[in-house]
Amino acid sequence: MKAAILLTGRFLNTAAVVAPPVGRNLAYRLFFRPTGRAKVHPREQDVHAAATVGQLDLDGVPVSTYAWGDGRRPVLLVHGWSSRGSRYAGMVSELLHRGYSPVTFDAPGHGDSGGSSTNLLQYERVMHLLQQRHGDFAAVVAHSFGVPCAFHALRTGLRADRLVAVSGPAEFDHLVTEFSRQLRLRPSLAEHLRVQSVRDIGVPDLWERFSSVYEPTAVTVPLLIVHDEDDDVVGVDHGRRLHAAYPGSRLLVTSGLGHRRILGDPRIVGPVADFLDAAAPVPR
Repeated sequence: MKAAILLTGRFLNTAAVVAPPVGRNLAYRLFFRPTGRAKVHPREQDVHAAATVGQLDLDGVPVSTYAWGDGRRPVLLVHGWSSRGSRYAGMVSELLHRGYSPVTFDAPGHGDSGGSSTNLLQYERVMHLLQQRHGDFAAVVAHSFGVPCAFHALRTGLRADRLVAVSGPAEFDHLVTEFSRQLRLRPSLAEHLRVQSVRDIGVPDLWERFSSVYEPTAVTVPLLIVHDEDDDVVGVDHGRRLHAAYPGSRLLVTSGLGHRRILGDPRIVGPVADFLDAAAPVPR
């Protein structure tokens, strides 16, 4: 996989020199596309099969949704890039045990949903549609790319009593930085991703506005930040900056779990559920 990524980056860099418009266009299209479609892991099968499966229509793109429990105290679980809702299987089991009703989805271009690409605004819309279906959430738990999506959704009216941010970037621009690092892209290509994103999405300050640390006073719910010190995709310094930006938040730092394995590890599943049980709802 790493070799394929490096070959892709080499091709894009060459195209950017030989035929700049072609290279820029290919890099931009790739930026919004997940890397393959994540499958349900064998260890997730039982929980995944027990879900009530639904569907949302997002401008003609079918979005697969999953729900467990009796509907009381719904908790929205938001997956990251190139992932899927079933990655929360361990969390789902624990939340069900504690009387919550977990809800999740596969974003466009992910899992069993349609489409081939997505962005933060599509995540946000799905989250609001799920709130219309399930009511206000007892909590939102988000991982990786899902973290800035969750913060933005809360700033635009999503109602939840608390938030858990796992392995998420503090600044939205990290997405370009990490994408460019993995493919070893030329700086000119990275800058094109930033400029073209602003043009197409139509939000001039999107790299600031979509950041998790943007306007922290707009997100007042109790916040737990979870990050692993061995995360090589979104460094633990992001978790620490999030913690500094939100006075009163709690920070849980683990070790040896990296960026992806952290999500289902008992070392965070229990503490996350404890946080949901202990945090007092914010009056509305």
